[in-house]
Amino acid sequence: MSEHEESNKLLKPSLLEALLPILFLIVALFLNVRIFGDAALDGSNQIILMLTAGVASLVAVRLGYTWKKIRSSIVKSISSALSSIIILLLIGSLAGTWLLSGVVPAMIYYGLQILNPTIFLVAATIVCAIVSVATGSSWTTAATVGIALIGIGTALGLNPGMVAGAIISGAYFGDKMSPLSDTTNLAPAMVGTDLFTHIRYMAYTTIPSITITLIIFLIIGLTQDVGTAGSDTQAILEAIDGSFYISGVLFLVPAAVVFMIVRKVPAIPAIMMGAILGGIFAAIFQPEAVLAVSGYESFSAEAFYVGIMKAFYGEIQIITGHPIVDDLMSSGGMYGMLGTVWLIVSAMIFGGVMEGTGMLKRIAEAIISLVNSTGSLVASTVGTCVFFNITASDQYLAIVVPGRMYTDTYKEKDLAPENLSRTLEDSGTVTSALVPWNTCGAYHANVLGVATFAYLPFAFFNLISPLMTIFYAYMGIKIRSLKDAKHEE
Repeated sequence: MSEHEESNKLLKPSLLEALLPILFLIVALFLNVRIFGDAALDGSNQIILMLTAGVASLVAVRLGYTWKKIRSSIVKSISSALSSIIILLLIGSLAGTWLLSGVVPAMIYYGLQILNPTIFLVAATIVCAIVSVATGSSWTTAATVGIALIGIGTALGLNPGMVAGAIISGAYFGDKMSPLSDTTNLAPAMVGTDLFTHIRYMAYTTIPSITITLIIFLIIGLTQDVGTAGSDTQAILEAIDGSFYISGVLFLVPAAVVFMIVRKVPAIPAIMMGAILGGIFAAIFQPEAVLAVSGYESFSAEAFYVGIMKAFYGEIQIITGHPIVDDLMSSGGMYGMLGTVWLIVSAMIFGGVMEGTGMLKRIAEAIISLVNSTGSLVASTVGTCVFFNITASDQYLAIVVPGRMYTDTYKEKDLAPENLSRTLEDSGTVTSALVPWNTCGAYHANVLGVATFAYLPFAFFNLISPLMTIFYAYMGIKIRSLKDAKHEE
């Protein structure tokens, strides 16, 4: 039987059949989290995702899909995430070598002297926004300045969830607005508009969203009471200074990474070079720390090799004698990322079955059938993007699939394509970081060391953006018609 003949024999899933795996996932995750609590991501959630993929596969078999076709969809899905997985592993190595080299301790050391609890959340958001606009990557922002800001915020006695929320908010502002960002280029490409029209049109919803975010963080900073938690700053500074050589020269390492990314060096080689530079700087500037990590008693080439290699792949900790600093001066290296890799692979297995068998498309079609106005169309697009971030577990699918689905509908409603591209980014890009098993949510939780649900309530920009784009649609604000677009050309 030819592949074409086999495809003709496949049944289209009913809405109930398409929803069955989703309902199973929701119920199973709810029960799992109630039983395991914060330990759910240690492995039980991964098993739930794979069991849900099994449920979806049973539905697919009933529809006529062979295991070969299902497996092909799974492999394709996992393959699409391989680049993210490699980056994630390399970020683990980068975090380890940047700790051992003194880069992260130096960021914390100088940051503690500049920032205070009142303005910290606002400053963290702005700094991450600037770095993310310059690099085009929320991932790189979180893995560089984000790690340092988490350390500074903890030392100042701030809630880690708040700090991570500020970091995520700023990082995703830049991820949306930077012409260097892959999602910023992907969204207009999917719907047929140009990059700078897309960015210009996004600014209408993005600037109010980040403004509201900054106001909220300022209010929190002015009203919160950190008690005596941030009063130990001098002791923390002395602990860091006593354990590391602290100098501005250490910032050459992150500066080199930012330079490479701005110069459009691909993320994987740029991050790998950053990790290697961290190892080199560790050997030059932090020999005592390298020796301590190696477990050797005296300096030797072998001791340096072992110490730096451990920073790349394994768990390390620099003991300073100060409990807060000791908690900050630890890294899991590449090994520490394996749990997140497991989560991503499990999520992509589930997403692959759902996407490859047409079940996600069937659910999306049901949503489109309910559209009767511009406001409801945009709201449906937002809901679909969020749905794909939850079910397909990948922000690219959350942009690509809804982008393909809604293009003709927007044209039929006389809406210019930039309305759709803006909505895709206002929802698909930013909400990816709010789903624990999404590649983005899993990544940020691991890199920042803060659970997704812990920072979710404080990721104000990510929460406000989809609501802002829906508000604009229902109010008819900056909704560009095809006629207006053609007239302006």
